[in-house]
Order: sequence, then C-alpha cells, then structure tokens
Amino acid sequence: MTDNNCGHYARTLTGDEKEKLSSDKVVISDFKQNKLEVEAKKNWDLFYKRNKANFFKDRHWTKREFEELADCSTENGKQPVLLEIGCGVGNFIFPLIEEGTAFYIYACDFSPRAISLVQENERYDSKICKAFVCDVTQNPLTENIPPGSVNIATLIFVLSAIHPSKMLYVFKNILEILQPGGLLLVRDYGLYDQAMLRFGPGHKLSDNFYVRQDGTRAFYFSEEYLGKLAEDAGYEIVVNKYVSRETVNHKESICVPRVYIQSKFSKPKHKI
Repeated sequence: MTDNNCGHYARTLTGDEKEKLSSDKVVISDFKQNKLEVEAKKNWDLFYKRNKANFFKDRHWTKREFEELADCSTENGKQPVLLEIGCGVGNFIFPLIEEGTAFYIYACDFSPRAISLVQENERYDSKICKAFVCDVTQNPLTENIPPGSVNIATLIFVLSAIHPSKMLYVFKNILEILQPGGLLLVRDYGLYDQAMLRFGPGHKLSDNFYVRQDGTRAFYFSEEYLGKLAEDAGYEIVVNKYVSRETVNHKESICVPRVYIQSKFSKPKHKI
C-alpha cells in the first residue's frame, strides 16, 4: 500500500519538491532497519528521559476536532470508556480530566518512562484513569481492558511511529476492545507534509517512511493507505480526510505548509 502520486490534492508540490522526492531512492540497510525496530522502545524512553513532560504541548484542540470527546453522554446508565494508545506523558488525557470529562480513561504507552511521568503528574487520578505499559504491536489490549468495553479509542500521532508491517495488527488489536459501534479516532501526518520534505538523504526506510536523528520514525499517510488499512482490519470508514494547516515561523518570516490526516473508523454493529 504505497502512494507515490504527487497529485495529492491537499498539497501541490513544486518542481523542486517533486525532484527531491523522486531522487531520494536509497533506503537504509535491512540491518540498520532491524536495529531501529528492536530499539524503538529504548529510543522513545530516551526521548522522554531528555524531554520529560516538557516537549509536547497539552492538546486542548481534541474536543474541537473530535466532537465525540465532548458529547460523551452515558448509555443505559453506564459510564463511557475512552482509551488513548500512545499516551506519552498525558498531553491528551490531562486537558480532558481538567475539564471534567465523563469518560473513564485508559491510557497506554510502550515507554515505561512515559507511563511513570503520567502517574507522577498531579492531575493523575486513579479513580477515573488507568495508565499502563503496553506495546500494542505485540501485546493484546485485552490483557488490561475487557473485550468490547471501550466506546472510543484514539491514535493521535502514534500510528506513524509504528512499522507499516505492524499497523494492521494494531488496528485489529484495538478492534477487540471496542464495543460494537465504537469509534477509533486517528490524527497523524499526511502525505507530503512539510516535515516529510525536510528529510535529507540517508533517512528513508521505505516509501513515505523515515527515521529522525534521534532514532524515532515517522510514516506519512495518504487517505487511500489509511482507509484500506482500516477496512482490511474490519472497520467501517466514517471520515477519512486530509487536514491542511499553515504554521507560521515568525523568526524566519515563513509559512510552513502542514498536512495531516484525520479519520474516524467504526467497529461494525453486526458481527464481523
């Protein structure tokens, strides 16, 4: 499921950008790629050791982009349940907790250091939240969460850090803990985002998949790729679209075009 079509409507590439992408054909060796996969958890643990809780800003925009997070009315008197996969240090869940969310929240990450930082945060409340270590590329979520019990699960800038060969398993893993009609909300990097175009030679792992200097990785999604991934895992597509933004760099007086992908996938109400 690759996409090399430079006719991507969310972003029109310049001639130089097309040339840069087409000429970057050398990929990192299998040995180095395997090493990155083996050391993925260590690299993210080191990331959180360096940056602690200070790198990412709290995500106060999530309820604006995903109205389901604001409209969390109870059904049959049951408390709605939310799962965040790849919670990092809690930049997504803590704004919800501060605003008095009705959800009971599960939050997981494969970095033990990140989960420790979540649990040490003064806003963490074990009565309404459970944070736990889990590598969703290989460990069943049902080890910590009852099957079919979650109303909404989220992957916010998480799937892009996972090797493409493991993405389908992750989607199926999440499907097991969603209730029928439950939603998976995704926000991630879109194809031809400016960050993708900044990678120089020597950073390419495969089509649309790159490694950063610190060893963490980033995949850039087309609508077609993400939609097919969801359908192959057994979801129904509710929304799957590009989101274009411009980030202003005041220091350099330039506008940086950003391309994200934002999606909502539903677990069918009938038996799969």
